[in-house]
This record gives sequence, C-alpha cells and structure tokens, in this order.
Amino acid sequence: QVQLVESGGGLVQSGGSLRLSCAASGRTLSRYAVGWFRQAPGKEREFVAAISWSGTGTLYADSVMGRFTISRDSAKNTVYLQMNSLKPEDTAVYYCAADHVGYGSSQLQEYDYWGQGTEVTVSS
Repeated sequence: QVQLVESGGGLVQSGGSLRLSCAASGRTLSRYAVGWFRQAPGKEREFVAAISWSGTGTLYADSVMGRFTISRDSAKNTVYLQMNSLKPEDTAVYYCAADHVGYGSSQLQEYDYWGQGTEVTVSS
C-alpha cells in the first residue's frame, strides 16, 4: 500500500505561482510513476501531468504545457508540481496518484493509489 498526501494548495492571484507536493508513506515511490490530476466544481477529473518512475519521462496536458513542471525527489519520497502563470481556470482540487507500471499515463484508470487532494483557487 502507498499512502499519498498532497499539500501546498491555497488561494493565489492570477499570474501567481504555487508548488504542490505529493508525499508518500508506506512504501517508496521510487518504482511508481506519479500523476497529477485536477477536478473543478461540476467537471470531471482531468489529467494535468505525469512523471515516470525514473524521472526521465514527463507528460503534460496541453492546457498546462509551459506553465507547470512536474519533478520528483526520491530521497524525500515526494513528487512536486510547480505551477506558474496561474489562471482562474486552473482553480480545482488537485490530486496526485501512483501507478505501479512506472511509465506515467494520462489515463485515470491506470493509477492504483490516490491522495485526498489539495485545493487551489486562482482569483482574477
């Protein structure tokens, strides 16, 4: 079992930045790909970014390409999502998830473990 806990969400003005963290316990994340997803009120959960188990492969949704960066620190058993140039449409609850296959995917059903989410609100 992998327990995931997200943190770093909050209220920020349009154009601002936040860094989300996804900390794991129970098992090392080093053999898991990790993805970030988000769900805005009244909308389905959508893919944001993913990183392979090695950290050498990354994948981004078109809507965040060039603004968000996903990274991982194996020593801290943590994955980060640096979010810059935030827009009001980035407002959502952000979830991290772990995929034992290890390569990273944009598909929700590929992920085995999920965190509880952290809320991000971007004001205009």
